[in-house]
Order: sequence, then C-alpha cells, then structure tokens
Amino acid sequence: MVAKKYRIPEALGFLYGPARYKVVWGGRGKGASWGIADALLIRGIKQPLRWLCTRETQESMDESVHALLSARIVALGLEAEYEVERARIMSRRWKSGAQGGDPLAGRYGFSFAGLRNNNTGIKSYEGYDGAWVEEAQGVTRASWEMLIPTIRKPGSEIWVSFNPELDTDETYRRFVLQPPSDAVVVKMSWRDNPWFPAVLKREMEELRRTDPDTCDYVYEGIPRSNVAGAVFGDELKRCDLEQRITQVPYDPRQPVHTFWDVGLDTTAIWFVQAVAMQVRLIDYYENKGKGMDHYVGVLQSRGYVYGTDWLPWDVGVQASLSGMGAGQTLEAILRGYGRTVRASPRWHNTQVALNAARLFFPRCWFDGRRCEQGIRALRRYQWGPPPKSGATTRQPLHDWASHGAAAFQYVAGNLREQEPEEKPRPPRAYAGYGNQQNYAPFG
Repeated sequence: MVAKKYRIPEALGFLYGPARYKVVWGGRGKGASWGIADALLIRGIKQPLRWLCTRETQESMDESVHALLSARIVALGLEAEYEVERARIMSRRWKSGAQGGDPLAGRYGFSFAGLRNNNTGIKSYEGYDGAWVEEAQGVTRASWEMLIPTIRKPGSEIWVSFNPELDTDETYRRFVLQPPSDAVVVKMSWRDNPWFPAVLKREMEELRRTDPDTCDYVYEGIPRSNVAGAVFGDELKRCDLEQRITQVPYDPRQPVHTFWDVGLDTTAIWFVQAVAMQVRLIDYYENKGKGMDHYVGVLQSRGYVYGTDWLPWDVGVQASLSGMGAGQTLEAILRGYGRTVRASPRWHNTQVALNAARLFFPRCWFDGRRCEQGIRALRRYQWGPPPKSGATTRQPLHDWASHGAAAFQYVAGNLREQEPEEKPRPPRAYAGYGNQQNYAPFG
C-alpha cells in the first residue's frame, strides 16, 4: 500500500493519463525525476509492467536511475511490492503465477540500459510497456531512431525528462520545437516544485545576482546556442548561419580518409572526403573500451572506399596502453588489416592546433545526421579554468567532448595545406538522398 508521503506535483498530473510521449523539460530543481519515479512505481502496482529505464550512455548502474527508484521505493513504503536486485528492480506482486498462466509472470519490473552503441541490446526490449529516457538532452538522432520503433507494443509509452543544453540538440528539437502530435510536453521549473530546497533557492538567487544568463539556463531551462566558453563557438555559429551543417553526400569516386584520436578511454574517428576545394565531414564514430578489431569492423561496415587512416602523431605507443592489443603499435595493427596508415604531424602546442582548426572551419561541410555525435562534441568543447600562477595560456577541458575535437584538429592539421583558391561552394545533392527535415537543400 502506498505511504501517506506520496503527493503528486500538480504539473506532473498528466503522467497518470494516456499519451504515447510524455515529456518533461526545464531547469534544475523542478522535481521531475522524483515525480516520474513515483508515477512509474505506483503504476507498477496497479498493473503488470515491464519498463526500460535508459539514457544515452550508461557505463554502470551508478549512472542509471536504479538508485533513485530504489530510494523512492523506501520513501513510499513499497518494500513489500518490489525486490531490488543489483541490475534490475522486480515486482513482487506480479511474480507468482496467480495471473492465470501469464507467460511473463516473474519478469515484470524495471530494466536499465544505455542507448549509445547498443543496437542489439536495445532491440531486445521489444514488447516492453514503455521506456523512461532520463537526461535525454544528450540522446542523439540515431539513438531515438533505434529506441522509438523498439517500444512499439500497443499502448506503450515513452517518457522523456531533460534539462536542455543547446537549442540545436536533437531531443529539444524533436520534442519541444516540433513535438509529435501524440505527445504531452510540459515545461517545469523550480516554481513547480513544492519541495524546492531552501539551500538551492539561495544558490539560485546568488547566481541570478552575479550571472543572470547562466541562471536562466540552469534554473529556468532556457537553452543556449553554444555552451559557455565554447572553444569553437564563433566558428560553429558561422556554420549554422551558412547552412554548412546539412546533408553531405558521399562521393564513391573519391577516397574517404579517417582521422583518429586514440585515448586511454575513448577513441574518436572522423570520416572525411576532400572534393575540389570542399572538405566534407561525412561520418563520425566514437566508442570506448574496444579493441582495434572493433574499429576496423566499423570502418568496413560503412562500405566506403578508403584512402589513408591518419593516426595521432604518437602512433608508436604500445597498443596495450589503450587496451587495443598487447605488444603492438596501433599503426602495426591497422597495417595488419591491410590499411594505409600515416601519422599526423605533431603540433607545437595546443594553441597552434586550435588556431589551425579555426582557420580550417570555413572549408568544412558537416553531415548533420551521420556526424551528429561529433558535432555535439565540437559544440561542447570548452575552455577550462583560468591558468594557474606561472602558466601563460588557458587550456581546454579534457572531458568527453575533447576526443572528437582533438580528432577534428588532426583533420585540420593534415588537410590545411590544400588552401582553396576560391570560397568553397555547397556540395551538390545527388539522387537517392532524401530531403530530410531540418536540413538545408544543396545548390
């Protein structure tokens, strides 16, 4: 039985009615995650329910809403209704065979999985009653196009919660700017949370006094055009204005060169064609914790005609450092697959690399669909804190976005010598490439 502590925030009342998509977005402190968790737990008591809890990336259960649901089970006094396991939360009520021979008896409850690079895993949730996508601001177009057709059981629902980051993000455009007709979309802020903590309110008021724009972004949910301190903010604004993030065709008559950043955690790869004076970034891929055979398989699966694989300047490092193969260099491993490999030139310092990339941007055309993840990294590549005493220059943050940005700097470093004689013209469209919404047509 539900404890008396359970109260429904007025703004979340729509969660208890029918809708294919239920979307909650806004600023920090709105209390949406608690309200969604409560609504799902209550629903799971009233009816047999199999629900996927997901987000773009989930490397461990600590990154999921498993802990939140577990805490709300205790807060609502529902320990008798749910059995909390390490990787699942199962319903006790629908566990036995008392449902008249229900073949799913014992399998009702909540499962947890990440979306990125998990195509096969996500498709296994076909037949689930719904999915909750938490922190959905980072979910890419490719992930949505994988998840939505998977959750297709009659009457199934997809619940979405997020604090927007950029107004160009796929989730914001898909569910706020152009929501589906069968979606209920609700914007919430701290004002909608009756239990907004006093300490958070004091922090909000101080931030509003010192930095009102950031306060609007954090607490009011107003998205930005670029993240604060974006290294390539001006260059990407120009790309947007000139519609150079669009549909970019692959020309099978020209080789595709790949440009890699290989880190201890993440490997990022840009797929690039140089056609006349244009630099076409036609594809992008990144992953972590994978061997070189995985990345070679990805390259082969793309079906491109390849030219050169440009690795970082330090290709002589042992592959074992990045978990890609013991006792061999990255260069040797790729050559063993019959690929053409070269080392990118070494930059004198970070500032030289960044300046080269800035000068290179005007020549670039990005495929907005296939390069979505890489473009997101470029938009979020930002400066770190001011330099410490004795340092002369400010350095970019080393975080998840830095890998795609570093690989792009290798593109600039290797192709910058081919200076254009005139301003690059838009790549011409070719038959068979659909005119997708939100993409500019070619001239």
